[in-house]
Amino acid sequence: MLEKLVLKGTPKEIGKQHGEYGKEQVMKSLETYEQLFYGYQKISWIQAKEKALQHIAAIEKLDAHLIEEMEGVAEGAGVDFEDILTLNARSEIALGNYNGKSFSDGCTAIAVTAPLIHDTIIAQNWDWKARQLNSLLLVEIYQKNKPVITMVTEGGMIGKIGMNSSGMGVCFNALLTNKKTNSIPIHLGLRSVLNSHTLSEAISKLNNGNIAAAANFLIGNDNGNGSGMAVNLEVSPFGIDVVGETDGKLVHTNHIISETLKKSLEDRNEFIFEDSLLRKKRAQQLIQTSIRNGISINEETVKEWLSDQFNAPNSINHYENYMTPEHRRMETVFSIIMNLSKRQMYFCHGKPAESEYKKIQQDE
Repeated sequence: MLEKLVLKGTPKEIGKQHGEYGKEQVMKSLETYEQLFYGYQKISWIQAKEKALQHIAAIEKLDAHLIEEMEGVAEGAGVDFEDILTLNARSEIALGNYNGKSFSDGCTAIAVTAPLIHDTIIAQNWDWKARQLNSLLLVEIYQKNKPVITMVTEGGMIGKIGMNSSGMGVCFNALLTNKKTNSIPIHLGLRSVLNSHTLSEAISKLNNGNIAAAANFLIGNDNGNGSGMAVNLEVSPFGIDVVGETDGKLVHTNHIISETLKKSLEDRNEFIFEDSLLRKKRAQQLIQTSIRNGISINEETVKEWLSDQFNAPNSINHYENYMTPEHRRMETVFSIIMNLSKRQMYFCHGKPAESEYKKIQQDE
C-alpha cells in the first residue's frame, strides 16, 4: 500500500518534496515513457522533450505555478526540467496523433449521484502499463489560496486523479485521436480541475480549446447536504462537450461519445466494439441491475462493479491481453473510489478483483 506524502509550501517547495521523496517513482516513470514513446511513435526521448517544450507558453498562460512546481520536481529528483515536463505531456506525445494498430485500451469511470443516491461518488479503474504499478504516488498537497488536494499520480506528474477539500473530484479516460495542439497537456488540465473551488471554475479552465488533446474528464462536485452532481466532460483542442445521462449515473470508457467532437476528431481506438464499448455497456448493466434489485448503492457496491471480470481480459477489472505487442498491453494498475460528500477516498493498489481497498480520509 502506498504511503501518503504530504507536500506543503510554495509551488517550487511542493515540487521539490515530490521529487525528493518520490525519486524512485520518478525514475521508473522516465524509464517507462522512454520505451513507450518509441513503441508508440518511434521517437527518442530527446525528440519527446522537444515536443513537450512546445506546451510551455500555454502552461505559463494558464498558471505559472505549474511550471515552478515541475522545476521543483526536477530539482528534487536530480533530473532536467524538460524530463519532468515531458512526463506531464506524455499523453499528447504518445496518444495525441496516434497512427498505430491493435491498441489495447483501458480505464472505466463511473459516477453515482442524486437523485439515485444521497452522496456524490465518482470512481474508476486506471488501466495502463503494468510496470507503472511501482511508479505510483499518493500525495496530499497544501497550497496557498487553493483547495487541499488528495491525488494518486505517477512519479514526476503533478496532475492526475483525485479530489480536493472543496468537494471537487476528477477521473480520467484516455481517447486516441488524430489531432493535438500545443495547448495545455491533459494531466495539467486534471491538476487545474483539482486546483478549483467550483465546478464552473474547473470547466472554464478546460473550455475554448485550452486542452491540447482529447480525453474525458469525469468531474464531480459536492457542496454537502446532498447537493452535488457529476458531469462527463469530453475535452479537446476544438472545444468541450458534456455527454451522458442526467439521472444520477454516468459511465465513460475510451471512445468519443460526443457527435460534436467527432466533427473535428477521428477516433482511432481500434477496439471500440471489442473492448471500450463492451466495458461501458457492462458497467451500465451492473448499475441498472443494482437499481432493479433494490440494492443500496454505496462504496461497497461500486467496489463490486469495479471488480467485475466479465469478458476478461477486456473486463472492467482489466487484464493484460497477451495477443497484443508488449508495449501495448494494459491492465488495471489501480482502482479509486471517491465519496466527495464525505471527502473520503478508497484506494486499491492493483486490480480490485485481487487486492483490497484502503480508506483515505482527507485531512483538513
